[in-house]
Amino acid sequence: MASLSIPLPSGIALDAGDIKILHTGRVFKQTILDCIRNAKKRISIAALYIQDDEAGSEILHALFQAKQQNPSLDIKVFVDFHRAQRGLIGEKQCSGNRGFYQKLAEEYSELVEIYGVTVKSKEVLGVLHLKGFVFDDTVLYSGASLNNVYLYQKDEYRCDRYYCIQSSQLAQCLVNYLNEQFVDSRLAMLLTGQQQLNKKQVRYRAKQQKALLRRSQYKYIPEALHKGQLTVTPLVGLGARGNLLNRQIRNLLRMAEQQLVIFTPYFNLPNSLKVELKRALKRGVQVKIIVGDKQANDFYISDEDKFSTIGIVPYIYETLLKRFVRKFHRFIVADKLEVRLWQDGSNSFHLKGIVVDEKLHLLTGNNLNPRAWSLDLENGLMFHDPEQLLKVGWQQELANIEQQTRKVTGVNQLQHNSEYPIKVQKLLKRLKVTAIDRILKRIL
Repeated sequence: MASLSIPLPSGIALDAGDIKILHTGRVFKQTILDCIRNAKKRISIAALYIQDDEAGSEILHALFQAKQQNPSLDIKVFVDFHRAQRGLIGEKQCSGNRGFYQKLAEEYSELVEIYGVTVKSKEVLGVLHLKGFVFDDTVLYSGASLNNVYLYQKDEYRCDRYYCIQSSQLAQCLVNYLNEQFVDSRLAMLLTGQQQLNKKQVRYRAKQQKALLRRSQYKYIPEALHKGQLTVTPLVGLGARGNLLNRQIRNLLRMAEQQLVIFTPYFNLPNSLKVELKRALKRGVQVKIIVGDKQANDFYISDEDKFSTIGIVPYIYETLLKRFVRKFHRFIVADKLEVRLWQDGSNSFHLKGIVVDEKLHLLTGNNLNPRAWSLDLENGLMFHDPEQLLKVGWQQELANIEQQTRKVTGVNQLQHNSEYPIKVQKLLKRLKVTAIDRILKRIL
């Protein structure tokens, strides 16, 4: 069975030197700070959240200080509205990250515009999961949000992917989208002010925003691909229907001829991707899946005495992985499918993306799970690299990631349910009996 011949979407031309791969959260953080200091005209940041902690504070203070030094510098930050109303899961009651933003606004005379975006009426139903930071004509793209763990501020880190891209058209494209969808529409709310929305107002804004986003796409002028170049195509999507990002992800799996590498932190592939994955394996494609071990999940609770309901999430993902390994075991035995688990002590894993034949690369915040597929607003950058100009950098990135992985050849290498802590076993049984696990799989 041959791969499908599917036309690629148009893109923006780049030279190989326009792309730099960063390898750690610390380097990523320092690059952000350097870009803030060097920005002359504009800064535009889209992230799930900027946390009220040391790393988040350092980034936000740098933004406000840049604004004081250059009041004409256009600085806009976009975060999820609901996520901004709270701190980290498990934290004691607090005013959330928004309270932090408001305090900062009181400290400085020149304000940084921090917008809260209501993609859905409730956080559980969908969030702003767009990625991408723009500094003049420089684009930083990573799945990371901005806090201590993502930016490796202290001892623990959350492993991600970090790319630095020089492109005036890509930068303008990303900035235009954010401004059109959230600022010009007047649907995003400034979080530095004192305005409060009641539930009815939140529902109204979410309804209007969702309708606008479903029709939205990135706008850019397609450029021809010349010898010694590659192209980048920005993609965005919301919802299960008419989602161009989802469609392109499926197409990438369909187009694979020799090699397919998939990164996902939370193993819960949508059914449509499982179908395409099986087809790829049947036509002889060498598939590698790198997924986080349950102990590398950000919801993992190591202390059984401190276990709470949210701690069941990593075990649900591992249960799904065991089912997958059983179902596709013949491909593992035939060395057609390689599953690798990432773990590095108490550090966590947040990588996502797809690489096809070392010629097509997808950077994305999309976790390749049902939630990303149908609930959250997601985006991605797809590189078409027919001359494999990124090959050396990509192989180094992959080698760095694989240093902390182990190969899974069968379910016997994964912990059996009977070996789980008693509290976990009881909760898993209860979820299965009530069929709540089916609902959870759709929103995880």
